[in-house]
Amino acid sequence: MSDQIVLSVIEKYAKRSEVGILKYGTTLETNNKDNYLKHLQEELMDATLYLEKLMFLDKEITKIVKDTRNDAELGGKIRNLIR
Repeated sequence: MSDQIVLSVIEKYAKRSEVGILKYGTTLETNNKDNYLKHLQEELMDATLYLEKLMFLDKEITKIVKDTRNDAELGGKIRNLIR
């Protein structure tokens, strides 16, 4: 049995590794020059910003769905929100 979600993530890691090797000319395994704690902090800070944006969109979409009875109108409102 295989988990397609896990396989999808593994594939994304492999592609990300390829991009990094092309961009930086080294692998994570052999790169001992970067400050990984600083990189991690910056990535986690970015992640919290993305999370906040998604939480805002979820709240707005939930409100729009609750307040809009007409499905055609609902679709238009949601499309306008994500533009």
